[in-house]
Amino acid sequence: MRISLSIVIFAIATSLCAQDSSTISVNVNVVTLLATVHDRSGRIVSNLTPDDFLLEEDGKPQKIRYFSRESDLPLTIGLLIDTSRSQWGVLSAESQASNVFLRQVLREGKDKAFVGHFDTRVEVLQTLTSSRSDLSAALGQLSVPDELGTLIYSAIWQCSNSEMSGQLGRKALILLTDGVAYKDPVSMDIAIDAAQRANMILYSIRYSDPIRVLRPVRAAILEGMKERGKEALERTAKETGGGSYEVKNKQPIEAIYSQIEETLRNQYSIGYIPPRQAPDGKYHKIKLIPKNHNLVVVTRAGYYSK
Repeated sequence: MRISLSIVIFAIATSLCAQDSSTISVNVNVVTLLATVHDRSGRIVSNLTPDDFLLEEDGKPQKIRYFSRESDLPLTIGLLIDTSRSQWGVLSAESQASNVFLRQVLREGKDKAFVGHFDTRVEVLQTLTSSRSDLSAALGQLSVPDELGTLIYSAIWQCSNSEMSGQLGRKALILLTDGVAYKDPVSMDIAIDAAQRANMILYSIRYSDPIRVLRPVRAAILEGMKERGKEALERTAKETGGGSYEVKNKQPIEAIYSQIEETLRNQYSIGYIPPRQAPDGKYHKIKLIPKNHNLVVVTRAGYYSK
């Protein structure tokens, strides 16, 4: 998302300006993105330079003006937890793992996080804070209602606009759910649009009770819904530059949180000046391409010029 030079201080003004000696006026707008790079085996690669990348906007090459391997920028994390009926058997494990994750990742006084949940409604139990104890208390309030409803996309949309849109630095929303939306008035496209406008990375952790029904037809319907939910979570993560994970016997939720933590600690901050004089209100596609074809870059797919 485009931001003015006053926001470019975004911790890139010191080490990043060394990458380009040209003078930048206060009216220049900069597009910034956060990227993670890993090899084909999934190992994080953290020793690259600007010369290791090609950058394109709408298919046209762009010059990387700012580049940093620092991950010292303030971090804003949102935890959005599915408390619908399908999560009854896994809610306790989600709460415990989330507690450990926040204790390990948050730097009190520098980073902030909020805790929210969704079922038939969306509710933020703890607004942005650096207090681990307050966040832990919010996680202890999670419960499953009797009513049916899973407002996944409403939750993403609401938190993108209310909690994340005005925050600077690195922003990550972690979504714990089986991915099956029910009675949600907000569409997936609208939710993705809101996340992109908030310049927010979305990580999804797919976690749910196994299907236990006696009737084969009902089981097949539920399995199909879960598969579509999985595809939706993968798309929202991909389009915002995040990742999609699934809890399995060989990959418990604690291991997934460890992967997300490693990703957040090994991000490249990249900036460039877009090829236009003023915002045009349009969506522009971004491609960050590694020159080494054995590497994979994960970053957001584009931004809105505004």
